[in-house]
Amino acid sequence: MSKGAAGFVLGSVFGAAVGAVAGIMLAPRSGAESRAMAADAMNDAWDAAADAYEKGGSVVSDRLSGLRPTVDATTDELRAKVDLARERMDQLRDSLSDMVTTTSAQVQDAVNAVADQVAAAAEAAPAAETPAEAVRVEVVDAEAPETGAEA
Repeated sequence: MSKGAAGFVLGSVFGAAVGAVAGIMLAPRSGAESRAMAADAMNDAWDAAADAYEKGGSVVSDRLSGLRPTVDATTDELRAKVDLARERMDQLRDSLSDMVTTTSAQVQDAVNAVADQVAAAAEAAPAAETPAEAVRVEVVDAEAPETGAEA
């Protein structure tokens, strides 16, 4: 360490010691009084923090209670919309079910009609023809123009 740095450190230590002694000797109050004042200041700071916390809590509570009617109204509105959507979905489901039932019955009737036509054509066709040929002949005959001449 250089001579200048050592002198600086020694001067700093000596200055701190002189300052501490001067502070003790010239203090306007005793140590007990200073500690009591420090404790009072800490208690005041603690009370101020507790009051700020309580005030903040009451402000938050007031704001939440102010929002509660809006939240309840919005919740009720959403519930009504969901109920309406469910009712509409039930109506659509019932309508679709009815349509499927009706269409199924129509398809079954068409299948039965075709089966009856095939059976009738099979009975009317000569024994050598198969039912498919009889149907084909009937279809061809049904499509032939009515000019009076047979095809």
